[in-house]
Amino acid sequence: MIRRSLPRLVHPYLQVDAATAPDRNQHHIARGMAAISCFVIVLLAMFAPLTPSFAITEGNVSPQLLTDVVTQRADQLASVDSDERALRLFTTTVGPALGLKDAAGALSARLPSKMVKELGLAELSQSASDLMGVLAIWQLADAIRHDTGSSSALFPLSATRQEWLRGRSKTAPLSDLLRLAMEDPALRTTHETTRPRNPELLLAAERTAFEASQRATSTWWDLYGWKERIRQAKGHARLCGTWQWIIHNHQIHGEQKSTIIFPPSGRVSANAVTPAETIILGDAIYLRWEQNGHIQEDSLLFIKDDNKIEGSFMNNTGGYGPVSGKRLAPCQP
Repeated sequence: MIRRSLPRLVHPYLQVDAATAPDRNQHHIARGMAAISCFVIVLLAMFAPLTPSFAITEGNVSPQLLTDVVTQRADQLASVDSDERALRLFTTTVGPALGLKDAAGALSARLPSKMVKELGLAELSQSASDLMGVLAIWQLADAIRHDTGSSSALFPLSATRQEWLRGRSKTAPLSDLLRLAMEDPALRTTHETTRPRNPELLLAAERTAFEASQRATSTWWDLYGWKERIRQAKGHARLCGTWQWIIHNHQIHGEQKSTIIFPPSGRVSANAVTPAETIILGDAIYLRWEQNGHIQEDSLLFIKDDNKIEGSFMNNTGGYGPVSGKRLAPCQP
């Protein structure tokens, strides 16, 4: 059913003309049918992670939870004054509350150094600290602008907390907010007083809260996509290398060989043609090729300890058939 909704999809550089070798035997046909079945199965598995909004809706997990955390965890956020305390609060309370259980669990676990590197936990820890920092700033501004009654209890801020907040955001709105808040007499006492009505202070609070909410949303998405990025990076590392690629086009009964180089993740080869889209889930590989109006989709599987690949292709000219690959050389960093 899914295939009917897609255009019938050719390797741009593996176009086979009528002069190529004829279809040799029925083995190719059986192989092609099996490969096409594999294609459909992989597509069914593949489309699930390509619809994050649907998964988020079903699990009731979205950046909208940030607002709830700022309101409901205000006292906890107001006590954070270091990255260590921020990470502790993230792993125990805030991360799970924001639907980031995987990230929180990874940061709180004791893992071997090799796995720490593979999972990119240094970068993940930095993102978690950044998120906690902007949430603390957001909460501070929110308490002032909404006149919650707890804003006076936040001041005067300790030098340690001020330094930590400034380190989390060096923007003008936060600097103005801290300066104006420290100067406001109503916020420099713990006694019950008339709430501050300084327009300049309230404007700084609005600007700070807005900026913090934008940064928090961006950082939330970064943390939410961490696991998928690691999964894709591992998949690209498995695919990286030089391969002999063979396709058999049943439409014109032709076969052609080619050498394909898949560079390391993040690198682009100046001369080699690379897929427009690559998705790797476990042993399943999806490649989409686009060039000069030619579109081809490959659905493949790793086999033989990642030294061989088998699968099928379909293209927008009606071609279809099996694809096989054999590794010729390992990945060149």
